[in-house]
Amino acid sequence: MKKLFILILLSGFLASCSTGGNSSDKKAELETLKKQQAELKEKIITLENELAESDSLSDFRFKNVGVTEMKNSPFHHYIEVQAKVEGDEDVLISAESMGTVTAVNVKAGDKVSIGQILAQTDDRIIRQGIAELQSQVDLITQLFNKQKNLWDQKIGSEVQFLQAKANKESMDKKMAGLQQQWDLTKIKSPINGTVDQVNIKVGETVAPGLPAFRVVNLNSLKVVAEVAESFISKVNKGNDVIIYFPDQNKEIRSKLNYSGQAINELNRTFNVEVRLNSKDGSFNPNMVAVLKIVDYTSPNAFTVPIGSIQKSSDGEFVYVATQDGDKTFARRKKVSSGMTYNGITEITSGLDSGDKVITFGYQNIIDGDMIRL
Repeated sequence: MKKLFILILLSGFLASCSTGGNSSDKKAELETLKKQQAELKEKIITLENELAESDSLSDFRFKNVGVTEMKNSPFHHYIEVQAKVEGDEDVLISAESMGTVTAVNVKAGDKVSIGQILAQTDDRIIRQGIAELQSQVDLITQLFNKQKNLWDQKIGSEVQFLQAKANKESMDKKMAGLQQQWDLTKIKSPINGTVDQVNIKVGETVAPGLPAFRVVNLNSLKVVAEVAESFISKVNKGNDVIIYFPDQNKEIRSKLNYSGQAINELNRTFNVEVRLNSKDGSFNPNMVAVLKIVDYTSPNAFTVPIGSIQKSSDGEFVYVATQDGDKTFARRKKVSSGMTYNGITEITSGLDSGDKVITFGYQNIIDGDMIRL
């Protein structure tokens, strides 16, 4: 029994020893793995930091910019003024005598010619007077002809002939006067053109000075504008112009046909005109336009956006992209600027053909910065 107890204790001891050894191996293996994990994690963090530092350094060292290569090109400076379309032949027609309208012969849009009768006023009284006078004219003319025949035959006295002649001439003048009055009852077109407005109706009373019709010759239109007197020395007949019509979103290139020399005392401006060609399109009187007059031209100019020109105590300068080996740097270059139009400025000196002026991203760079185009 004692031996059996000892054997049981010995077996238990051996079992406990065997179990303890296996646990120690696992713990040792676990510690090794944890150590390796820590080392890997540390390496990962180190590599991530190095990569982040490398990327940030790259972004810091290189700045993205845009450039414009300098090439000779024409530069124009314009004076812009508000303008409108007018007709060279744009007339308001009124009656030449007072009367009641008996007929209107045209409507808006009709084409008319010089002398065409547009409307008629009541002429009954005048026609009646002409008819009555005509009978007297016929009698006086007949008597004159007979007296003249007698006088040609040396029959009768000279006084009788002269009296008959005077009576005939007097009647002819009276008839001519009535004919003129009759003609005044007709409203006629003084030009060739198109009826733009009809302001009267049958039965209405018309009088001199009250517009009855408006007739416009659409083949003879012009753009007129008033320009400030400060430009009078720069604006001359023959200057190139651009006419912009906002309603049609259309531009026409032409030349200045007239430049006034007299200054308006009220608004200190002078008048300019550009004639329109019917081939350029359809235009109407009083149409709004913008007249752009060229007052300066440089046929071979270097131009840059006005914002890319910066100023310092030394004067104006721009940044130019310069290649140095495999790297590109921003270099400051002193320039002189000229006139500016529509955000574009002419560079009169300081740049050469082929220079790459930094026109995008110039706000964030200084002289010597490494850049990426």
